[in-house]
Amino acid sequence: MIKCILLDKRFLMLLFFINLAGTIYGYKWYESQLSVTPDIFLIFVPDSPTASLFFTIFLLFFMFNRHVPYVEALGIITLFKYGIWAVVMNLLTLAVDGSLNWQGYMLIASHGAMAIQGLLYAPYYQIKLRHIAVAAVWTLHNDIIDYVFEMMPVYGSLTEYMNEIGYFTFWLSIVSIFIAYYLTIRKKEHDN
Repeated sequence: MIKCILLDKRFLMLLFFINLAGTIYGYKWYESQLSVTPDIFLIFVPDSPTASLFFTIFLLFFMFNRHVPYVEALGIITLFKYGIWAVVMNLLTLAVDGSLNWQGYMLIASHGAMAIQGLLYAPYYQIKLRHIAVAAVWTLHNDIIDYVFEMMPVYGSLTEYMNEIGYFTFWLSIVSIFIAYYLTIRKKEHDN
């Protein structure tokens, strides 16, 4: 049943347009931060919209029975990582501030869905170890840009916890890479 839904062309089109709209909204959300970001770091700052862009590209190719394994690897790892990251940061904001605006709740829902959708399509990715390796380097390099060069997304009340958030983010990256490897390579080897 789930497989039929995931492969249905109408559902894929709907998912494509939802992700495309979310990607555009995400880049607009980062607009003020990007305006003060040095050019060399621009590609690394808008984490979530770039993750959803990778998945949007995957969906476009997938609808035409084509594969882009490097994009697929980047998609599964970064969708899970930044989906979970945004949920945790918004819950942490709620815990620190005692309240959360409607956008925070919207981000929890949308980023939770982001993390899940990337995993649901894992059986259909054509990823090999080299694709995971490149996506892992991108992901860990992004952590360095965010927390060594301090180009991380701005979450006002959480600024005083940047060291702890950076540490959490590093381990979330490792878990995301492992999950991608397990679901796309290890599981397929085991199933064969």
